[in-house]
Amino acid sequence: MSATAGVAPQPLLADFARHFSTGRGGMVGLGLVTLLILAAIFAPLLAPYPPDEQMRDAILHAPTWFSGAYPLGTDDVGRDVLSRLLYGARLSLSIGAMVVALGAIVGTLLGLIAGFAGGAIDALVMRLMDIMLALPTLLLAIAVVAVLGPGLTNAMLAVAIVLLPAFVRLTRAAVMVELGKDYVAASRMAGAGRPRLMFLTVLPNCLAPLIVQASLGFSSAILDTAALGFLGLGAQPPTPEWGTMLADALQFVQSAWWVVTFPGLAILLTVLGFNLVGDGLRDALDPRLKLG
Repeated sequence: MSATAGVAPQPLLADFARHFSTGRGGMVGLGLVTLLILAAIFAPLLAPYPPDEQMRDAILHAPTWFSGAYPLGTDDVGRDVLSRLLYGARLSLSIGAMVVALGAIVGTLLGLIAGFAGGAIDALVMRLMDIMLALPTLLLAIAVVAVLGPGLTNAMLAVAIVLLPAFVRLTRAAVMVELGKDYVAASRMAGAGRPRLMFLTVLPNCLAPLIVQASLGFSSAILDTAALGFLGLGAQPPTPEWGTMLADALQFVQSAWWVVTFPGLAILLTVLGFNLVGDGLRDALDPRLKLG
């Protein structure tokens, strides 16, 4: 029995990898995300200059296309665009990881409480989530930042709050399905307490949709934080954040296209990559696909 239990995870992992690899979109997204992670890790080695260094003799220098001193050009104060994009990738990944972690932990906990408690507590939590969902996500984030004040930390907290309803509703729905199954009834008859049922019995069986939501939430976190930075409510200059770079370069959209185009492309490709990975995870973790 113990030998079989030790081998069981390997076929499951191989089965997941096989289903994920058959999806072309998921593999493309994984490639984009991998490039982003590598760029963030090796930013100090890949960046030609420090992100805040100003070359006063090269203000709004056009791109030299990876063959000169400024491969992607410079901005309006002479900072190298490529260097700022690479360091911005590190910042964007950190923002996404912290925001999704906070939103997932709090949202999953609230969903578990609502699913297990039921009654008035369930109604209160879900009506609060409904109110939050009634507002556009960016508008809700702006409202939270307006209360807390502008800044990167407050923007991250605002985006984490915006992500809460998706995790809460998804967790509660999964919990309600699992509570009607025989293994939960057997655990209760065996004397398992509510904390054990919540975190050790039911939660592990709800992780698949939460993993997919976390991947999709990662792209939402990056996009919403960039939007707040663009509006001046997120990261403040001279932080090399992609939304802030777009806001600083907006007035040069016609005279220096590269200072707007490259940060925009970085946001686009990053969001696309995480969305494709999320779709691939959803397809690989969907039990109905394995029946065929």
